Amino acid sequence: MNRDIYEALLDTVLSPIVFVDNNHIIRFLNKPAKDRYYGKQRYSDLIGKSLFDCHNEESEKLTKHIHARLMAGEDEVFLKVSDDNYRVTVVAVRERNGNLIGYYERFEELAEPVNSRAQRSPNHWESP
Repeated sequence: MNRDIYEALLDTVLSPIVFVDNNHIIRFLNKPAKDRYYGKQRYSDLIGKSLFDCHNEESEKLTKHIHARLMAGEDEVFLKVSDDNYRVTVVAVRERNGNLIGYYERFEELAEPVNSRAQRSPNHWESP
């Protein structure tokens, strides 16, 4: 398959995908990512730029720590639940031989806001 087919396939994923290489350079954005970062957040051409150009020092430190965990063999690292109710996980992208070639953030919409579940339940460890 050629690159256009892969890009078209990734554009059908409803969540934003921003692929970043091991040097933290942005290499790919799918359509939902372009809509989010170019439209809503008003960034301009991010392809080829450092991820750290649009993150603060604290985020850079956290990203480098997560990247080190992925380099050490973890396949994904939970990052946070976003303000708009998405579970955000950093996912390793590996070659067939297992070498890390980069990573992306996976956004999974939660059925119910985490805060409302915690407020409803006296036991915050209760399953949804």
